[in-house]
Amino acid sequence: MKPLLVPAFVAAALLAGCSSTPAQPSEPAPRPVSVQTQLPGLTAPAGEPDLPSLEDTSPQPGQAVRAAGPFDNRFEIDGLVFDGKSVAGAVRITSDVSDLLELVVIAGFYDAGGQLVSTGRFEHHTDADAGHQHAGPPSEIEEFTIALPAEAAGKAVSAAVGVPVLVNE
Repeated sequence: MKPLLVPAFVAAALLAGCSSTPAQPSEPAPRPVSVQTQLPGLTAPAGEPDLPSLEDTSPQPGQAVRAAGPFDNRFEIDGLVFDGKSVAGAVRITSDVSDLLELVVIAGFYDAGGQLVSTGRFEHHTDADAGHQHAGPPSEIEEFTIALPAEAAGKAVSAAVGVPVLVNE
């Protein structure tokens, strides 16, 4: 009879360890942490970025000048020219740069009295999904051309440009 008792005890021990109700954890599982911040008085920007200094700029007829912006210490504008149909130039990044991610250049077009009659913009966006697009050293120059809007044709005789958005890494 002894040979039957050992397997019976093993079977009983195994069955006793199995139960139909799951074990309850002693503590609830930790919840993921999320930080929520509120900054009183700070509202998200609405619309496209603008350049308030265009209202205060008054270039002479035939001129293309630079308007003040928030990133003026990080770039230069080379070859700035207004030909009556568009304003063109090249933004040369002077701060450390490995890639230019975002750039917005805004142009103001002015009449003979120096009054702002219209604006236009140039935008450069890097497509993150496209990966690294160029070989060789990082590009520190972005050429731009901003066409004179139709409503300013025959009125605009000068231009000013500035940069309200500049993101590089």
